[in-house]
Amino acid sequence: VYFVEEMLKSRNESISGKVATISGSGNVAQFACEKLIQLGGKPVTLSDSSGYIYDPEGISSEKLEFVKKLKEDSSARISEYAKKYNVDFMEGKTPWEVKCDIALPCATQNELNEQDAKTLTQNGCFVVAEGANMPCNSDAIKTFKFNKVLFAPGKASNAGGVAVSGLEMAQNSLRYSWSREEVDEKLKEIMIKIHKKCLKHGKTKDYIDYGKGANISAFIKVADAMLAQGVV
Repeated sequence: VYFVEEMLKSRNESISGKVATISGSGNVAQFACEKLIQLGGKPVTLSDSSGYIYDPEGISSEKLEFVKKLKEDSSARISEYAKKYNVDFMEGKTPWEVKCDIALPCATQNELNEQDAKTLTQNGCFVVAEGANMPCNSDAIKTFKFNKVLFAPGKASNAGGVAVSGLEMAQNSLRYSWSREEVDEKLKEIMIKIHKKCLKHGKTKDYIDYGKGANISAFIKVADAMLAQGVV
């Protein structure tokens, strides 16, 4: 979500007031939803393997707490949300048919295909950020790029998980104890830096290719480290 925030800033926009569709309802989806709410966004979907819920009024902090408690029970299904809050549950479907500004696939690999990408684009979605391991297939990514949709590959937008694991290791090694707020602020700084690198290497005349930017940035980092170690 912090990466999405930086993507929007590149267009002089913000998350505030933007409608977002999210797939999944596990840790990644829950905390993406939480951060969107904190930044003024309006998440309207969550899903699991049985289908997705659509809440046009938006998933509030209170409703999200219900989801968190619901998912503590491994046998509970997201359809319980629809029953409790009297909203639509679309059985056996994914949320990419819902009109939105931002799409966050946070469930499984290859969950978003070419037709989904076309539907999202036609419905006005202009930012897509991966929150899972390769949730968008190659045809979907081509569709986003062809239509100049801002697309963040998981290697960039989903790097926060590994980054925070690194922060945890640093705390253990140095015997530090950072608060939740301190860790969150450090994470935000890390994601801003990653975005800047992607922007630097992925920006063209009329489009930012975040995949290209992330790949070049990663290559340079590894190459510089090899040179520093005397590997030629």
